[in-house]
Amino acid sequence: MSDIIHLLPDAVANQIAAGEVIQRPASVIKELVENAVDAGADDILVIIKDAGKTLIQITDNGKGMSPTDARMSFERHATSKITNAQDLFAIRTKGFRGEALASIAAIAHVELKTRQEDDTVGTLIIIEGSEVKKQEAVACAKGTSFFVKNLFYNVPARRNFLKSDSVETSHIVDEFQRVALTHPEVSFTLINNNNEVFKLEKSGLRQRIVGIFGKSYNEKLVPVEEATDYVKIKGFVSKPEFARKTRGEQYFFINNRFIKNAYLNHALVKAYEQMLPPNTHPSYFIYFDLPPNVIDINIHPTKTEVKFEDEKTIYAILRSTIKRSLGIYNITPTIDFETEATVDIMPLKPGETVKQPTIRLKDGYNPFAGQVANADLRKYNTIDDWQIPDADSFRTSSTEKNIHTSLNQTAFVLPDEPQESMLSNFDDNLGEPLKKTSYQLHKTYILSHIKTGFLIIDQHSAHERILYEKYIRQMAHHQSYSQQLLFPAVLNFSTSEAELLIGILNDLHLLGFEISSMGKNDFGVNGIPPELKENELQQSIEKILEEIKQQGEIRTGKKEFLAKVLAKNMAVKAGEKLGEEEMQHIIDQLFSCELPYHSPSGRPTLITFTLEELAKRFKK
Repeated sequence: MSDIIHLLPDAVANQIAAGEVIQRPASVIKELVENAVDAGADDILVIIKDAGKTLIQITDNGKGMSPTDARMSFERHATSKITNAQDLFAIRTKGFRGEALASIAAIAHVELKTRQEDDTVGTLIIIEGSEVKKQEAVACAKGTSFFVKNLFYNVPARRNFLKSDSVETSHIVDEFQRVALTHPEVSFTLINNNNEVFKLEKSGLRQRIVGIFGKSYNEKLVPVEEATDYVKIKGFVSKPEFARKTRGEQYFFINNRFIKNAYLNHALVKAYEQMLPPNTHPSYFIYFDLPPNVIDINIHPTKTEVKFEDEKTIYAILRSTIKRSLGIYNITPTIDFETEATVDIMPLKPGETVKQPTIRLKDGYNPFAGQVANADLRKYNTIDDWQIPDADSFRTSSTEKNIHTSLNQTAFVLPDEPQESMLSNFDDNLGEPLKKTSYQLHKTYILSHIKTGFLIIDQHSAHERILYEKYIRQMAHHQSYSQQLLFPAVLNFSTSEAELLIGILNDLHLLGFEISSMGKNDFGVNGIPPELKENELQQSIEKILEEIKQQGEIRTGKKEFLAKVLAKNMAVKAGEKLGEEEMQHIIDQLFSCELPYHSPSGRPTLITFTLEELAKRFKK
């Protein structure tokens, strides 16, 4: 048999590598912007068209490359960052493996212009699918410019799996923000389809955060800083009152590299213990400075995960640092024992004299009149005079007689309300459930009897199914029902959230939202679905956008996806008390649904118990 193992062509190997490194247009932005930072640039321009599918342009004023380096940079594993294995444990730069440019060139049309400061002319290189089409000298500015066109042109399956433009743009904005947050000393500009999204000047860290997320963040932030022999921590956390229902802006950076770490997130949340409202999340921007030899940043292709040598130490330091910062800035309640308790007395005006206060008495006023009638209170001046019935008296055959005897021997002071009315109220409360056909159990389930037994209905799942089918009908027939607001509301979102929201405005209109863009990241709201409370408007839309961020797949079944997300967020929750009419309405509406037995997410809406099943439970 002939040999069957052979080496892959470089173009195929690069496409395989691109599958790990370049997952979407945002991956190209990340790799090229990080390279620009590593090149010493202090001014970076990013231009995208059609969410990066048509064009991605990155221009910087860094140190540039020589003609030889420009050509070598597109080879696999070509890098200037490391020379041997030991260098992997002393990495301070962002890129180091030399796969980014080779991967990008394998799946796009790439044009590179670069010039070093001391050179009179620069270098132009044009590559298509890993094949160099042209290399020549060219006049250009100092620094480097990359033009990435027709991304995934030769991998149509990957291009078809890209999400909508709004979703992809949101991912690009996220990657752009992560790099911009780690380098406030660098000015960044992002232009999307000829519209300026960001224009970030050189600034301090707090100003950079405010520049990205809006002026409202200036009052939300609490500074955090700690320096130990093992780790240095700095950054900002949000005040508890500004916590959001969604995770919002949460950033960890290790040596100026963005990472995700659930363990550190748990430490930070524990620092907020007993300060956050239920089901809310704080925003944070935390920067760790650690010796490179105590972390491993080479465990994930995108380098967003890091392995620590001693996680527990960092956990403890982070938690105590956040807790101390919240206390220093008077976020946590404290008692100041240093302050003397004094009474502030206003000074007298010129010519004013001190007047002695007077007391007015009402003649004949008796505060006890009408509450105690003909009671000889002197008879009960000692505890011994109050008789407590002996427990043995309740064990005799004449129990009722003993109780009445004990009560008659003791004088009780009763209010003016007649005893008959108290008894009648008690009887009414006992009799009220007998008139009901439905009952609420633990403010979560609805119990309703049927001929063969009874039903237990999950109020949230049932209402979710009702709303889902209602929204599907509205969107199918283009009949939206909206409740007009007396005063239009103005909502503000982050840039990535705003990009997502713009992409679904037409679909939200069919669901009852009347929302229009007011420029930048502000939106005006004139109408909302009848089921939505006005004070829950912002957080409801944030939840919708968060679901889109997490799942993202809305290119197919977009209307069903939005109807499912909105129904989930607006259905009555477990723990909400329902009246009899509300419970009966849910029951009636549920059984008029096409699929009443399961929620849109697949959870059962009801469980039935028959009389036979109950009878078996009571048998010996």
